[in-house]
Amino acid sequence: MATKVFFYTLRPYDELGIAQRLAPQLDVEFGSTQEYPTLENAELAKGYDAVSVTPCDMSAPMVKRFHELGVKSICCRSIGYDHVDRETARELGMKVANVDYPPNGVANFAIMLMLMSLRKAGHILKRGEAQDYSLQGKIGRDISTCTVGVIGTGRIGRTVLQHLSGFGCRIIAHDPFPSEEMKQMGVEYVSLESLYAQSDVITLHTFLNDSTYHMINTEAIQQMKPGVVIINCARGALIDTRALIDGIESGRVGSVGVDCFEGEDNVIRVDHNYNSRVTNHDYIILKSFQNTIVTPHVAFFTDQAVFDMVQCSLESLHQFDAGENVPLEVHA
Repeated sequence: MATKVFFYTLRPYDELGIAQRLAPQLDVEFGSTQEYPTLENAELAKGYDAVSVTPCDMSAPMVKRFHELGVKSICCRSIGYDHVDRETARELGMKVANVDYPPNGVANFAIMLMLMSLRKAGHILKRGEAQDYSLQGKIGRDISTCTVGVIGTGRIGRTVLQHLSGFGCRIIAHDPFPSEEMKQMGVEYVSLESLYAQSDVITLHTFLNDSTYHMINTEAIQQMKPGVVIINCARGALIDTRALIDGIESGRVGSVGVDCFEGEDNVIRVDHNYNSRVTNHDYIILKSFQNTIVTPHVAFFTDQAVFDMVQCSLESLHQFDAGENVPLEVHA
């Protein structure tokens, strides 16, 4: 008998076709909706063994509701799983898994934001739309002359370090658990305070928890070099957005490139052109500056990553159902 999974927020323009192609190969049947899971539409998952979700509200009430409906496992179509109340899932005997995909997409997107920020590409493009092709105010900086500080040297951070090595810039890093591989490449690990003080560019690739929440705050920004470029392709809440805005307005922060921001769940994945409006004031202010580039959490969005996200979700479900080892299972 085929295992059954219900997909929430399944995108019809990319994920649906992949699921239709892979599900029969793994003896999996699926249903889907483009909606985010809610207590009201959780009923759609009744009769299914698992749900597959993107980052959304999977707090204790949601987890309990799915359990009441007979759902046995939650398969996240994302590397991050902090949106799932894993302790509640454990207490109810529900399994949780995340996905894995190559780090190149996010790493290269972060490097792209570094280069665009240093060369004022966002401002140049905007002025070009107004037919302004002058040079004044558009002079940039060469990354090869910069010191780049990488916070977090997990898979994505290490890939950033490897790819940056070809640009000729000085690279330093901070991580509570330094990578011996990176040390052998010549990467210098320093304290967080030293990284703030030395870096022309700071890029975030660390996890989000109580110790890293708002790690970029007013105090941290005051420790940074004047004109510092801050890049975030990790988690929005690593940065205190209000402190970042203050840093831009004071001139302490020279440029910003972020692919994630606090409160983004009410903004991203939606076309706000017609029937809705963006009410995240900090987001609106951040986007308004000439020296900021704000993208809607798309660094991961490559053809390979999307394929792997659907495939991993289906494979973990199949492995859960078969009682096999599940390499991507996450625990409370």
